[in-house]
Parts: sequence; C-alpha cells; structure tokens
Amino acid sequence: MNLKLISCAFAFAGVLSAQAQHVMEVKTAKLGAPVSSTMYGLFFEDINFAADGGLYGELVKNRSFEFPQSFMGWRVFGNVELKNDGPFERCPHYVVLSDPGHRERRTGLQNEGYFGIGVEKDKEYRFSVWAKAPKGKSQIRVQLINEQAMYERQNFSEVKVDVTGNEWKKYTVTIKATRTEPKANLRIFLSNGNPVALEHVSLFPVDTYKGRENGLRRDLAQALEDMHPGVFRFPGGCIVEGTTLDSRYQWKNTVGPVENRPLNRNRWEDTFDYRYFADYYQSYGLGFFEFFQLCEDIKAEPLPVLSVGLACQFQNGEKAHAKMDELQPFIDDCLDLIEFANGPVDSKWGKIRAEMGHPEPFNMKYIGIGNEQWDTPYFERLKPFVAAVRAKYPNIKIVGTSGPDSEGKMFEKGWVAMKEQKADLVDEHFYRPENWFLGTPEAKAKYGNCGALRYDSYDRKGPKVFAGEYACHGKGKKWNHYETSLLEAAFMTGLERNADIVEMATYAPLFAHVDGWQWRPDMIWYDNLRMFKSVSYYVQQMYAMNKGTNVLSLTTKDPADAKGKKMVPVAGQEGMDGLFASSVFDKNTGEVIVKVVNTSKQAQDIQVNLTGMKGERTAETLTLQHEGSMDDENTLDKPNKIVPVSGSMKCGVTDKKQQTVLNDNVPAMSFRLYKIKK
Repeated sequence: MNLKLISCAFAFAGVLSAQAQHVMEVKTAKLGAPVSSTMYGLFFEDINFAADGGLYGELVKNRSFEFPQSFMGWRVFGNVELKNDGPFERCPHYVVLSDPGHRERRTGLQNEGYFGIGVEKDKEYRFSVWAKAPKGKSQIRVQLINEQAMYERQNFSEVKVDVTGNEWKKYTVTIKATRTEPKANLRIFLSNGNPVALEHVSLFPVDTYKGRENGLRRDLAQALEDMHPGVFRFPGGCIVEGTTLDSRYQWKNTVGPVENRPLNRNRWEDTFDYRYFADYYQSYGLGFFEFFQLCEDIKAEPLPVLSVGLACQFQNGEKAHAKMDELQPFIDDCLDLIEFANGPVDSKWGKIRAEMGHPEPFNMKYIGIGNEQWDTPYFERLKPFVAAVRAKYPNIKIVGTSGPDSEGKMFEKGWVAMKEQKADLVDEHFYRPENWFLGTPEAKAKYGNCGALRYDSYDRKGPKVFAGEYACHGKGKKWNHYETSLLEAAFMTGLERNADIVEMATYAPLFAHVDGWQWRPDMIWYDNLRMFKSVSYYVQQMYAMNKGTNVLSLTTKDPADAKGKKMVPVAGQEGMDGLFASSVFDKNTGEVIVKVVNTSKQAQDIQVNLTGMKGERTAETLTLQHEGSMDDENTLDKPNKIVPVSGSMKCGVTDKKQQTVLNDNVPAMSFRLYKIKK
C-alpha cells in the first residue's frame, strides 16, 4: 500500500468543493435501531481440516489407533501388535511393541501427522502417552525426525520415557525442537527387548492458546479473538446432519476425558471425489466443552447447532432419517446440551461441565436446530423440538433454517414455516456470484431479492435474520480474491442498515489447510506453521470492530427522481456509480462511524453532510484498497499484501450553519471507514 499516495488523496479531499458528485446525509441526532452485539461473528465447521490438523493443537493423526484402518497415519516396523481391550471403553485400541528378535533390528512406529508435523526451533512440545510395561519395566525413545533431510541423522530431537508397572498410566515429557521443520514426523522406538503397551499417543505445542494442555493452535485461535466476533456458531453445518445419522456430529461424544471420546467419520471425507481425503476423521478432541470455552475466551455468544433427526437431504432419501416416533433422543440432546451449558453443578450435565473444570455456567442464549434442511420433513420434525425447548427453557432463542438457498419456492416455504413455529431467528445461506452481491438488474431478474437492499423489504414482525453462511463466489473463479471480498463489504452495508431485522451474520467457511482443502473461498488459510488472513477476514474485522450501538440514517437523493426530493439508501443503485454506504453511532465511544464502499473502477467524489453536528472535526480513517489485479489475495509468503491502512482527514463546515461536512475522493475498488467524534 502506498502511504504517500493515500496522504495526497486526503490532502486533495480537504480542498474539494461542496459540489461533490455524490452527496450523502447522515442524521447524527436521531438514533435508529440498536445494533445487536452478535451482529458480526464467526461460523466454524470441520471442513478443510479445520479441527484436527487446524485449530485443534494435536499434532498426531489417529493417536488412539481408532481409524477403520487402524494404522492409517502410522508406519509400523518390527514386532508390533494391535489390541482392542484397552483402558478406554470408547477408544479400546492400543499397540504393544515387543522384541524384534535381533539386537540390530528395531521395533517401533512413526506418525506422519496432518500433512506432516510442524515444529519450530527452540519451541517445546508436550509428548504424552498412556502406557504400561507387561514385564514391569520398559523404555521408549521419542524422536522428531525428517527422513528427507540431508543431515547425518534423521532425528533432530529426542527424549526417553521410562515406563514402569503393568498398570495403565499417563506419561508426559517435553521435547524441544532443535530445528524448524514444517513436515516432520514423530518416531517411537522400543529401547530394549521388554515389551511396552501404548495408547493415546499425543503431541501438542506447549505454547497453545491460553496455555491449555488439550489446547488450540495459538495463531489460529488468536486470529479469531482479534476479529472481535459477537457470536460463534459451531460445530458446523453439514457435519451436524452427517452423510448418515450415525455419522452426524454428536456433542455428547465430545465431552468428558479426551482419551475416551470416540472417533467419528467426517461428513467431508468423501463428499468430493475430486478433492478426496481418505483419512479425514474427527477425533472429537476439540469438543463442545472446548467450543464453549473458546467462546468465553473471545467474548462471543455461543451458538451450537444440533441435529433435528434428518441426515443430509442432498445425499439421502426419506428412509435415512429418524421417524417422527424416534425423535426423543434427538430432543433430549437439545435439552441436555442447555443443561450442560447453563445447568447447576448438581444437575447431571452441569456436573460433567464442572468436572471438566468449569463449574460456572456458560450462559448460552441461542440454540440452532437443524442445518440447511427444508420442506415438510424438516418442518414436522422441528415442531416437537420447539415445544420441548420452550416448555423447559423459555428464554433460549431458537434458530431455525430457511434451507440451502437464498430464494425460491422452498426458501419462501421455509420462512412461512419458521413464522408459524415462532422461531426467534431464521438461518439463511447464500453462496452467490458477484452480481448477486451487487444487486444488479440481471441478478434480480434471476434470483429476485439480492444485494445490499435485500433486507430493506423484509417483514419487521417476523423472526429475525441470521445470515449464517455466505460468501461471494466469483463467477468462473471460485477462490479467494480481492474483488469478491470488496463486494462482500458492499453487501454488508445492507446488513448494518437493517440491524432491526438482521441480528447476526457469519461468513463461511472459516478455516482451510492449504494441503487439505475441499471448499473455497475461506476466511483463514494455513499450513503447519504459518497462516494468513484473507481480505474477506479484514472486511469482517472492519465491520465487527466498528459495529456501533445504533443505526444512523444515511441517504442520498434518488437519481431516478426527477424532482430530486426522494431520499434513498446508498446501495449501488443506477446513478450511484457503484457506491454503497451505511452509518452507525457508538454510544461507548461517542463516535459516528460511516462506511463507504466504492465498487466502481473509478475514484468517486463524495460529500457526507453530518446533520446534527457542528464545527470542524478530525475523522479517523481505515482504508482497504488494492492497486493491483482484482484477482490478488494475501498468501502464506505475503500475508500482509492487502491489509487495512489507518489515517486521518479534516472535516470542514458549511458556510452558514457551520454543519460538519466530510469531503473525500474515495479510491476505485476500495472500502473506507470514517470515525468522527460527535
């Protein structure tokens, strides 16, 4: 970003005449609808190796040998035996390493991690294992290795673990990496001929987020905190449904001791044969307790989503779903989850939460029931869930869904049903091309209600809107790039302007491993050691950190009104030259915040009349712009290629009333935010 050019632009803006091409009016003296604290948030789904291999800090794949192919992720050598009568009921498998039969031979095993094991020089890693020595005493050597390195030794770090006694015990040691290796392996040798049994073989960075043993990868979790989200939806979308009901995400399997959480088959393992990952399973190490804990850490309201008894409707016929008289266990899951999150320590599920280290309630306020389901099978099943939750927990807000589309017969039918059942919010999903986010005439002809004016016409008496999954998918280029992120910023002015009906919104998906993605674009990308925030991340962050407390009216004269009296929102209509804008007031800081997005290929002169304010002011600015190709994006090698840049500019006054006026020349294809103290 050329700071000199930005400074020149601001200097030029200060001397613009009052006859700016685009005149906007912000009524600063009259506060509009409150902006919900949950307005901008995050949606987590375990797709693209977002949990194991991503946010969850565990570095060992298949640590309890529970994959259907028990040694997937491992290479075994020498005398290794797999057994299934281990100490953990739901994870019974373990291995026994025994004498290889010759002093020059070796017994052991080697783990490849998730696309390798990333370690950094001088950082410490916590190795732990449940083990026993059938003959009373044994020893293992634990190594970090790189088989491809041209060093004399493959191993570059090693510790020894003495195992004593024929009873299962947990052993923990730290191992310091002497080199930075993004794709290391973990190797374990049996040191002598005495056999040893190993279960739940684990390796974590010592430096996890908040320093927790069963913790999260620090840089990824910190990126979530840095966005300042108001809500965090989890554990996903389609994984809540499962390809089959038995493979749906089941929260009760994700709490309690981590060693006894059963493996689950991930819905995204085999969804796309052209992006196929046969080793994509869920260890459940990152479970509902950890999700609630993360929400507390990043100060976001938790929004868990549970199954309504329907497997993925895209993938199944009616026979794959739970029948109406089989729904009680699913309903119990919802009620028990609320007790787990909010119940007292002497309740069944509140006690489990307390035993996990959190006696205080998590104060959950929302629950989602069903994901992207539609039509009668969903509507009928939802009714008993709503009745049960309302009866026992009337203060919990229920989030229903309008299905997988943003328009059409089923979408409309979904909204009717959600109103009839008195859902508190309706979860809408839209992955759409550029013209949808711009709200062009062509898009409206094809899709109907779209663009930044989408919610202006919504019924204010019905449920609130949760824009639960959305992203601009470039036509013919479905990957992260600057232009689509900018169009998301333009669309979001409509979310902000309609804060009376839109209660929360979350971009999707959140995470993607560069070696293991199945879906894009995504908000945050990473490999085993590095990460970068996409331009879409910065768009979301700019809104989340500047959401204000109340909407302010921001309008301009309707270009289509010949008399020039009608005032309309600035939402990219014909004659507005690709401009979108919205405004809020923040009671906490006393600031008027104006957001302007210029989606045109030309810089645009604007004049913002701040009615209700007098005198010259200084506007603090934050600008997201890029002077290169619109297909550009941040990368692992250049994580800060496109980031917001802060600055400031002077606001002048009118000659007569001394009303505060902001004049600026908004760069082509840019998003600029202004903060003016009232």
